[in-house]
Amino acid sequence: MRPRIVYVHGCGPKPRADLLRAEWDRALLGRDANGTSHLAYWAPLLHPEPLPDREPDPMEGRPGAAARAEAGAAGGAEAGAAGTRDAGAVGGENAGSFPPPLEDPARFVARVAAEAAEAARGRAGRTDGTTPGGTTPDSAASGGTAPDRAASSGTAPDRAASGGTGGEAAGTAEGRAPGRAGGGALDGWLRDMAYLAEALALAEEPRPGPGAEPLPSAPSLARPGRTALFRNLVRRVYQDVHAYFLGGAGPAVRQAVADALDAAEAGRAADGGGPLVVVGHGPGSVAAYEVLAERGQPVDLFVTIGSPLGSAEVQGCLAAPPAVPSGTALWLNASDARDLVALDHTLRPDFAPPGRVTDVLVRNASAHHHGAADYLRDPLVRGPVHRVLGRIA
Repeated sequence: MRPRIVYVHGCGPKPRADLLRAEWDRALLGRDANGTSHLAYWAPLLHPEPLPDREPDPMEGRPGAAARAEAGAAGGAEAGAAGTRDAGAVGGENAGSFPPPLEDPARFVARVAAEAAEAARGRAGRTDGTTPGGTTPDSAASGGTAPDRAASSGTAPDRAASGGTGGEAAGTAEGRAPGRAGGGALDGWLRDMAYLAEALALAEEPRPGPGAEPLPSAPSLARPGRTALFRNLVRRVYQDVHAYFLGGAGPAVRQAVADALDAAEAGRAADGGGPLVVVGHGPGSVAAYEVLAERGQPVDLFVTIGSPLGSAEVQGCLAAPPAVPSGTALWLNASDARDLVALDHTLRPDFAPPGRVTDVLVRNASAHHHGAADYLRDPLVRGPVHRVLGRIA
């Protein structure tokens, strides 16, 4: 008998599947899992090209990669500092010398919501009528178990009032109040992430001088650079979650998770059984949760890291009321108090029975406190996983 692990990665483009799986193996186990780990690799559904092998994943919190990504987005937006020296540096001969221009947070929220809605319309309007993976954009609304079904029936909060998908009514950045960018079901979550990013960037700004040293884990980036880092995370996460719940990508993402679980089950059957651990990061934890909730598959330990499942807006988009999946014996939820994605750090009050859920706060040392590898290396995550994997029934 051998234990099995299923990983479900988070948002944004990713390295090749074998490289990503190996990175998670090393972070969690300190070694390669020797064929007993499986990766639900859903990144190509939303990001067709993998990251080049030597390019760092900005979602792992590398400041340079994240700042470059945000600079590209800011270059095509109407930024509030368009006439400043920083704005002139973006894309110019001094690109990289200065951080990208900073938009007013309300404008940033409205722009990101509008971009996500436009991307969803683009997927729905493809000439072949399908999303990657062969799923029609409206299939979740018409049948199956997808949470997208709730989007058409109006069961998610605020959807009836919005008159469309989250952010779809946002239009341009101008003319929208900072409250809810378009009134969509996920836009309150986007707003809260964006404003927390501003607060965190200010709190972690390096302050040179005696008695004013920066926080030990904070990179030496001035506030505009840290804001760009955090906003890149907010933008990527919101866009992928919007695509999952409201943009028609949900069924294909869940199928990728189901396929990885099936591969793990086939391996367990061939090996004569063994414990099963499922690990979901960020938005990947939402897909993992939904598949486990639907299937009721026996799982010894479900681990969520940097998960948005505690947010009311995300819970409102789930296909069913929050509850521990029936086949899940134990659920460990780990987050950093500074993680913008995991705005609510406790799942136990919302997912019954609470006796099966453990919430832990850990210190994620990645630049934006959401990196998967830093979560997986933490003893409060590694310890329980190792104990379960070491238990042979």
